[in-house]
Amino acid sequence: MRLPRDLSGTELIKRLEQYGYATTRQSGSQVRLTTSRPTPHHITVPLHAPPRVGTLAAIMASVAAHQRMTREELIKQLVD
Repeated sequence: MRLPRDLSGTELIKRLEQYGYATTRQSGSQVRLTTSRPTPHHITVPLHAPPRVGTLAAIMASVAAHQRMTREELIKQLVD
């Protein structure tokens, strides 16, 4: 499944909240999200609209690995 190209950083943050991620700090246009489900995990999301494809792919891969699912499963859940 293709990465959503029209997903802004702000919208991505809202969608990641369903996986337990919450904003822990912000420095300029970079937002740090943290979850403790099932173990602590941190990611940084740029607020650019939209983030670069490589950055978005890395964020998705990191979240998917932490949630023990494939990147395609995560994208499908976030887009639906």
